[in-house]
Amino acid sequence: MAAGVVVAFWMVSILFVLTPGADWAYAITAGLRYRSVVPAVSGMLLGHLVMTAIVAAGVAAVLAQSPVLLAVLSTLGAAYLMWLGVGMLTSPSAPQEGGPGGTHSWARQTVKGVGVSGLNPKVFLLLLALLPQFTDPAGPWPLAAQIVMLGVVHVITCAVVYLGVGAGAKRVLRARPAAATIVSRVSGAVMIALGTALVIGQVLL
Repeated sequence: MAAGVVVAFWMVSILFVLTPGADWAYAITAGLRYRSVVPAVSGMLLGHLVMTAIVAAGVAAVLAQSPVLLAVLSTLGAAYLMWLGVGMLTSPSAPQEGGPGGTHSWARQTVKGVGVSGLNPKVFLLLLALLPQFTDPAGPWPLAAQIVMLGVVHVITCAVVYLGVGAGAKRVLRARPAAATIVSRVSGAVMIALGTALVIGQVLL
């Protein structure tokens, strides 16, 4: 692929990644609640890779031609985000080094991360709607290979930012329990707002 195309997509990708949303909220929660942010971030990265594979396999084109199915998936994603947000509002994360919150299985944290990213409307927009616009069906690379290449660039960016956000929350907020509670509740409110906006968007459409 042309380096200029990859750089152009990366610039769009990093703007999405640096915009706080459900992914940031979960990374912050993981930093406060668990001993390591790696399982949570790994789950989110896996979710992005799954979405990239879906686009590369051509499933995105099928979804685009089935508004009802796309609306159902979007609504499920919205409901999941709102459910997570309500949980963060009612049970805000507090800094923990051990105890139940610090010993949740890696598998559970990873699966939750897959749900956060795989059902995130921001990921839908970037990978399903914008990514294909940076490909060239007549280019020397197969279309699927171009999509995978751009998807990997996006995932690497996500890894750097999300690990930084989670580690920053662990270092900065662990010493400030009151601030940690406020940030957790704000993160929950963000998730609820994203889910609500997605539902409203489906209704208006």
